[in-house]
Amino acid sequence: MTLIEQLEHTQAETLKHFDLDEPSLARRYAPEKWSVRELLHHLCDAETVLFDRIRRVISEPRPVIWAFDQDAWASRLAYTERPLRISRDLYEATRAGILYYAQRHYRQSGHLEFVHSETGVRTLKDEFEKVASHNQHHLDQIVAALQSGA
Repeated sequence: MTLIEQLEHTQAETLKHFDLDEPSLARRYAPEKWSVRELLHHLCDAETVLFDRIRRVISEPRPVIWAFDQDAWASRLAYTERPLRISRDLYEATRAGILYYAQRHYRQSGHLEFVHSETGVRTLKDEFEKVASHNQHHLDQIVAALQSGA
C-alpha cells in the first residue's frame, strides 16, 4: 500500500468512528487509558500538529520543531467535553491538506530535514509516514476498545 493509500484508508476508517453512539465512545482499550472519544480528539489534535510540521518543513530551511504534551492537551483542551463534531471537521480538513502536500512533496521533497526537540533530525518523508502510522496505531486501539466492551 502506498503512503497516499494508507492516508486515505486511515482517514476513511477514522471518520467512521466519529459517528459511534455514546456507550461506544466511552469504551477504553485498557483500564486508565483514553476512551474512544479521547482517542478521536487526540487524532484530530495530533493531525493538526503534524500538518503544521509538514508545512514548516516544506517552507522553512531546517526548522527546529518542539514536541507537544499530548496529555496536557487532552486535559486542558477538555477532551471529555469538547464536541466531537469540531474534532471531526478539523481532522477531515487537516487530512485533506496533508494528502495534498503528500502528493506534491513526499517523493520530490522527502529529503528535507527538520530538528525535532525530542527525537533529533528527521525528514519530511519521516513526518508523512508518521501521520499514517500514528493514525493506524490509534485506530488499532479504538478497535480493541470496541471489541473489549470495557
